[in-house]
Amino acid sequence: MKKMRQPSQLKEAWVLCFLLGVVMLNYPFIHIFNKDATLFGIPILILYLMVGWPLSIMVIFLFTRLLDRNSSQPDNRDQP
Repeated sequence: MKKMRQPSQLKEAWVLCFLLGVVMLNYPFIHIFNKDATLFGIPILILYLMVGWPLSIMVIFLFTRLLDRNSSQPDNRDQP
């Protein structure tokens, strides 16, 4: 049986997701991908944003599905 997560742990996980998103869109990472090079005719920065943004949304989506699955499971601790 999986152990239910504490609300403080869930808040920490959401804060971590937010901070990773902020870091991804902050100056050092944007500067790394702001090059004149292209990949398949698409500038690297645009490709980074168009792949990174949906990827971060997918991570948050999977995280919320995991939370919903854990919260919908009945708590069987009272049964022998």
